[in-house]
Amino acid sequence: MRWLAPLLPALATVLLLAVPVTNGDVSRSGKVTPADAASAVLVLTCAVRLVRSRRRVLSPVAAIVLGAPVLGFALSAATSLDPGAGLTGFVRYAQVFVLVPASIVLLLRDRRDFAVVAGSIVALALVQGAVGVWQYATATGASYMGEDIRAVGTFGPSDVMGMATVVAYGLVIAVGRALAPGPPRLRLAALACAGALAVPLAVSFSRGTWIATAVACAAMTVLAGRRQAVRILGVLAACAVLLVGGVGTGSQLIGQRLASITRVTDAPDPSVTDRYTLWAAALSMWRERPVTGVGLKRFPDERDGHASLALSSASDTAGAGQAFRREPLLSPHNMYLLALSEQGLLGCALLTGSWAALLGTGTARLLRGGPSATGLAAIGLLLWTCVDFLYADIGGPCTVLTATLLGLAAWWALNPSNGAAR
Repeated sequence: MRWLAPLLPALATVLLLAVPVTNGDVSRSGKVTPADAASAVLVLTCAVRLVRSRRRVLSPVAAIVLGAPVLGFALSAATSLDPGAGLTGFVRYAQVFVLVPASIVLLLRDRRDFAVVAGSIVALALVQGAVGVWQYATATGASYMGEDIRAVGTFGPSDVMGMATVVAYGLVIAVGRALAPGPPRLRLAALACAGALAVPLAVSFSRGTWIATAVACAAMTVLAGRRQAVRILGVLAACAVLLVGGVGTGSQLIGQRLASITRVTDAPDPSVTDRYTLWAAALSMWRERPVTGVGLKRFPDERDGHASLALSSASDTAGAGQAFRREPLLSPHNMYLLALSEQGLLGCALLTGSWAALLGTGTARLLRGGPSATGLAAIGLLLWTCVDFLYADIGGPCTVLTATLLGLAAWWALNPSNGAAR
């Protein structure tokens, strides 16, 4: 317990995401979830330990890479037309992209600590995935194509991406452990977890998470060894075919969802049309204020003044214990365009530059030291997040989990003590 005690705030931040949240997008409604409260305890605990011990300080490079986005957040908040929203947005962005990741970097002592936090994410993914599969099998999930079969876990139909995101994180970590050298039993267990998590990921019907997971797993496979990459990717393709064919009547729906990925330009569905319209609105906001943006949390207020009439302004949600309701579209569903519109070119460059530095430094360290479960998981998670941000942004209860994963990736890339477990 003495060894595990420092990790308890991080573990609580992850595991409390299993607590159901029924009020939809908590990041924009202002509600604090149990996981958010745990992340605040995590930051406070790390600060107290840092003041008392005066040791585990960040290196200058780590401080610059992790702290640079704060300048963009502060400038955007200071120049916002709504100071209240700017201040709220500054606190939220600092929590997600700076404070929680930096706390994780300072908290982890070695690769064993990394494995414990990563293992808690896999455990959370298995729980959420089991709930999601049950929803699909019993037709008690969110509404999709007229049937209540979409797996959403405990996040509800207002946050259909929540379960898919958590399950994808767990699958990426499991694949990283299976690809890395280690005891055969551990690798087989990790492979079994990855196979089990592929089922709820499939029945989440989330095209974005499918693409991001495929890219991350393919990259990890290549980084783990080019010789075996072809064989492994061939086996994964065969497993995907068996999975689609083994879910019975749902295979047709999954096949249609996969086919729709290639029709996002020729014949986009209404959700894709809305996304294109929101992207155009974000670019219009940036052109209006190219340096500092319109201000943090200002996208919903500026949306109607920049969007075309093609925007439906809300999406229909139902099922999973919730009656029919219209959920407003309050973001462009693209993290890069959200940062560009609200923070301008300066803030967007600082934020994305921080991620690029972590990805480049972490990949270089992995290539120098050879494949390891820690390095593969860190790079896979960060790459998954960067790809997913092309058609998603922060919002919902699992945002704090994204912050935790950024911290894991930053620890691998920036902490010089991330060697073998002591």
